[in-house]
Formats: sequence, structure tokens, C-alpha cells
Amino acid sequence: MKVNSTELQNNFGKYLMLAAQEDIIITRNGMEIAKLSAIRDAVSDCGAVPGTVMEKAKVYGCDGRKASYEEFLELTKDTEERYEYIDGEIYLLASPKTAHQIALTELFGVFYNWFQGKECTPLVAPYDITLKRNPENINVVQPDIMVICDLEEKLDENDYYQGVPALVVEILSEGTRRKDLIKKLDLYMSCGVREYWIANPINREVTVYLFADNNISSSITYRKSEIAQSYIFEGLSAELGRIFK
Repeated sequence: MKVNSTELQNNFGKYLMLAAQEDIIITRNGMEIAKLSAIRDAVSDCGAVPGTVMEKAKVYGCDGRKASYEEFLELTKDTEERYEYIDGEIYLLASPKTAHQIALTELFGVFYNWFQGKECTPLVAPYDITLKRNPENINVVQPDIMVICDLEEKLDENDYYQGVPALVVEILSEGTRRKDLIKKLDLYMSCGVREYWIANPINREVTVYLFADNNISSSITYRKSEIAQSYIFEGLSAELGRIFK
């Protein structure tokens, strides 16, 4: 594909995404001057580079360049790919593996059944959650499971939720461990999420965090055949032997 330098500059996010599929030849005054190509096999310190099929792959960030929220919206508006946007970096979400999906299915089944007839509603990915550290720092994530207690109140005119879930669940994979354990933990803690579950199919563990005043108030890790318990929803529990088959 060929594109002139002005078009590339004005739509950099779009062409950076396309470069994962094919080389982009950049022209100026009709002359070829550069090529934008994906690095398909290398892995850098900040995760897989664009073009690799890993959930922690960054579209922006590895080269030190931050993306604006507007660039993120432009990149994602006409694509079926799944992306997250955390502290100015865009992450491409790859297709999860079987262990991840089994844990997700089993855990969501537990949540769905327990919340029947109750005020809060459990939802499952893909579903965008917009979290604001402040008016200038807008983030968009897709938790594996989220429990929302103000759904009808916080839906906008386009049927998107604009509130903060009471509880979120992330199921780890090799490609998302660092993001889920560090970046998302801090984001959820800072933006008003009250409880965070991290399910680890690799180690067959579930860690439950309780947040208060932008800090970790309490946490506990459940292992083997133990039963994970919610802090904020009394009676909500999940048997690890059922989640990790």
C-alpha cells in the first residue's frame, strides 16, 4: 500500500494498524521516501511489538510515543479488532486460549446465577468500560467480567455504560500478566472499582482485592480446591475446582 506523508501524519493510528498486515510505502511529491513495516518476530521489554499475535502487544508506546484519546477513538471506530487504552498506550487484544475461556465461562456462570433477582448485573467481555483518572486521563478497558450496580442510570444516548463497575474480574494469560497485575490493578484501584478478582489458570489461583480510598484495603489468594469469596457481596463465592478444570 502507498500513502502520502500528509495522509500518514493525519491518520497515523490507522496506518500503524494496517502495517501489521502489509508494508506501507510513504510518498512525498510522488516519490517513495520511506516504508512502515511491522516487526513480526521480535519482542521488546514492553511486550510484543505491533504485528505479533499477543494480548500485550502495544500499538503505541514501545517507541516512547503516547497516543491521544482521540487517536484511540479514530483507530478503533471502524474495526472489529479489540483494543484497550491505558494511560496513553493502546493494547491490541488477541484471541484468548482455551484455559482462559473455560475459566471465564465457569466463573461467569457462577456470577450470572448468583446475581439473578438482585440489583446488580454481571456482564462479560467484550464490553468497553471507560475509566477516568482525571478529566485529561481517559482509559478504556474490557474486563473479562464486570458487575455493574447502576447500569440503567449510567447508560448514555448510544447505549454505552459510562459508570464504574463495583467489581471486575480479569483472567490472566501469559500475554496479559503484567498488564492485569500492575497497570489494571492500579487503574481499577484509582478509579473507584471496589473489588478486583484476578483468576490465574496457570497456577490455579484466584486473588481477591478490596479497594478503599484509592488503596488496597485487603486481599487474599485462594488456591487448589478452596472457595474464593467476595468482600462486598456477601455470599458470592466460586469453587476453584470448578473454575480451573
